[in-house]
Amino acid sequence: MLTSKQPVQETDALGGAIAYRKRAINSESLGTNGMQAVTAMKEDTWVGHLRRIHEDRDQSAFAELFQHFAPRVKAFLMKSGANETLAEECTQEVMATLWRKAQMFDPTRASVATWIFTIARNRKVDMLRKQRRPEPEDLPWGPEAEPDQADVVMLRQETARLSEALAQLPQKQRDLVEKAYFGDLSHSEIAAETGLPLGTIKSRIRLALEKLRHDMK
Repeated sequence: MLTSKQPVQETDALGGAIAYRKRAINSESLGTNGMQAVTAMKEDTWVGHLRRIHEDRDQSAFAELFQHFAPRVKAFLMKSGANETLAEECTQEVMATLWRKAQMFDPTRASVATWIFTIARNRKVDMLRKQRRPEPEDLPWGPEAEPDQADVVMLRQETARLSEALAQLPQKQRDLVEKAYFGDLSHSEIAAETGLPLGTIKSRIRLALEKLRHDMK
C-alpha cells in the first residue's frame, strides 16, 4: 500500500497559494541560495527521468519517479476528499499515465510536480464522474488547456497574502516551511540537512501552517 512521508500538498487557500508561490520561486527571493539550488537540481532530475522514460522506456527512472511522487499523489487525493480505495486506484492510473505519456510533459509550461498533480486532480474528477455516469476518458493537458483568469487573479492575491504571512513567522518556523514546501524536501531530508530532531521539525511546521492558515482566513 502506498504511504506518504509528509503532507506536501494542501487543498485550501493556503495550499493554492503555496503551490502558486512554488511555481514562481525562481523569480522571488525565498529561502537560501543553497535551498534554491537543491530545488533546481531536483527539478532537472525529474525532467531527465521523464525524458529517459519517453526515449528509452527506462524502468529505473520510472521507479524513482514512482517512489517519490506516488505517496504524495495519494496523500493529495485523500486530502481533497477521495477515499483510500479511490485514491489508491487513481494514483496507480496517474503513474501509469507517466509511463505511457511522458512525452506530453512540457518543462516550459510547468514543473514536473505541477504536471503530475494536475493529472491526478483531473483523473480524480474523471473517476468520480464515471461513478455517476459513463463519460469518455479525457486528459485535459496540452496547449489548449489555459487556466481560468479569475483563478489566476485569485491565486496571485492569495500568494501576496502568503508572502505577508510568511514574513510574520518566526525565522525558525519560516525556514522549515520553505524547505518543506518550496524546497520539496521531506522531513527526513530536512533533519539530515539541519541536524534537528524529526519531532521538532514536525512541530514547527505544524505550528507554522496553523498560523499561516489563520492569517489567511
